[in-house]
Amino acid sequence: MIIVLFQPQIPANTGNIVRTCHATGSELILVRPLGFKTDDKSLRRAGLDYWEGVKVIIIDDLIEYLVKSSLPFYFFSSKGEVPYSNASFEEDAILIFGSEISGLAPEFYKRWPEKFFTIPMQKQSRCLNLSNSAAIVLYEALRQNEFTVLKKERAEPTA
Repeated sequence: MIIVLFQPQIPANTGNIVRTCHATGSELILVRPLGFKTDDKSLRRAGLDYWEGVKVIIIDDLIEYLVKSSLPFYFFSSKGEVPYSNASFEEDAILIFGSEISGLAPEFYKRWPEKFFTIPMQKQSRCLNLSNSAAIVLYEALRQNEFTVLKKERAEPTA
């Protein structure tokens, strides 16, 4: 799985997502501009020593990346209408989340409205924390694929 954070602003959220990526063997793509430097202390502290085990790529143009990719992708937004649990995730899915402050750019919805999903919550709630949202969706995608990625990487116990 690949997690994409579109213009993330809060370093601790990104650090927490790095930790989740490490636990699941997922990759992380960050789309500029970032609201922090990648050497930010709080970013590193939140990710602890997990950075070395995660493939992190920083890109400038998400549309270009998605158009060139042959992998299935899904956007997650509080403005989406279809619950994330209705998506049929493939094992190599790209899961895309917006900025904590401004969400996803309208151009994504205009181009790919059928790829937008949401995490249901009470109407008076604005949105969930970004790192929580990424974990919820990622684990649903892994569950739908019977956690095969995690099973492949787990070492067999010795007698």
